[in-house]
Amino acid sequence: MNAPASRYLVAVNDEEQHALWPAGTPLPAGWRPEGFIGTEDECVAHVDQVWPDIRPLSLRRRLAGKEGS
Repeated sequence: MNAPASRYLVAVNDEEQHALWPAGTPLPAGWRPEGFIGTEDECVAHVDQVWPDIRPLSLRRRLAGKEGS
C-alpha cells in the first residue's frame, strides 16, 4: 500500500517570492499562505504558472525605473 501524498501549501513573502511549505506547519515570519494547497507536484506546477519572473519585487521595480529613464 502506498503512503498518502504529503500536502503542501504555497507561501509568498513581501518580495513576491514563492515557496512550498508543509501544510499544517506554521510559516516562518514574513511569509503568508498564497491560497494554494496540494501535493508537491501540484504546488510546483502552480508556482510555475503564477511566478514566471522569479526576481524579487524590489529588483523588478528598480529595473523598471531604470528602463523608464
